[in-house]
Amino acid sequence: MTVLAVLVGLQASGKSTFYGQCLRDRHELVSKDLFPRSARRKQARQMSLVERALAAGRSVAVDNTNPSPEEWAPLVEAGRAHGATVVAYWFPPDLPGSLRRNAARTGRARVPDVGILATARRLRQPSRRDGFDAVFAVRFDGNEGFDVRSTRDDTPDGGIRA
Repeated sequence: MTVLAVLVGLQASGKSTFYGQCLRDRHELVSKDLFPRSARRKQARQMSLVERALAAGRSVAVDNTNPSPEEWAPLVEAGRAHGATVVAYWFPPDLPGSLRRNAARTGRARVPDVGILATARRLRQPSRRDGFDAVFAVRFDGNEGFDVRSTRDDTPDGGIRA
């Protein structure tokens, strides 16, 4: 089964760490953070990489903030077009925690606080009404791992849960 995993959350919310711990072995990574800062047309480039992976039958994880339907709708559409199971991993906002973790970052990894605040204003929880086959809430478990739970009791995990 081909899966398109869309990570949704603030900067420094644990998305990249979650990918590395839970999705890396099964999903190809697509992230605008991996593009050169000077890269143009990042959205088009991202969509091209996602489309290419899905067309080849490879599962893919999109590790960006993806804060609203404007960002995730084209991804959901691409997943549907390729017959993939489309899953959202929702990182509920913890603004103080994200700001604290971000402050500990160095170099390119550190995001200006204003960027996190701007994302927080746009951040919306994804749901199955947005076209996702499943939505999982992801939180730190306190033991350097993650607690992953369906956001709806009636959502089957279909073997795609981290």
